[in-house]
Amino acid sequence: MKTDAVEKNLTPSRLKKMVAYFILLALVFISAIMVVFQVFEYRHDYRQLSSFNRERDDLNAEWGRLLIEQQTFGATAQIGTRAVTQLRMYSPPAAQTVVISLPTTSEQ
Repeated sequence: MKTDAVEKNLTPSRLKKMVAYFILLALVFISAIMVVFQVFEYRHDYRQLSSFNRERDDLNAEWGRLLIEQQTFGATAQIGTRAVTQLRMYSPPAAQTVVISLPTTSEQ
């Protein structure tokens, strides 16, 4: 009698329903795993983007410092040019140069 009841419970339509439920359950688990994987990839990519943004900001700051340095060195050359042209200054030749040396004192 029990075998008749088990056989009645496993009719083809009931078996199809169980297989469909199992497939749907497997698809839900696979979907959940894929969501977790996508969130992991998003966080990894976001950390990498933040790193690139920090590097860009550092490079922009260094670029600004280099521009200031370039302007400083350019100003030195401009001062030398103006001294020669406007003030008629020049470096004296070696014949007009006098070197003064201080006497050395020994403390022995």
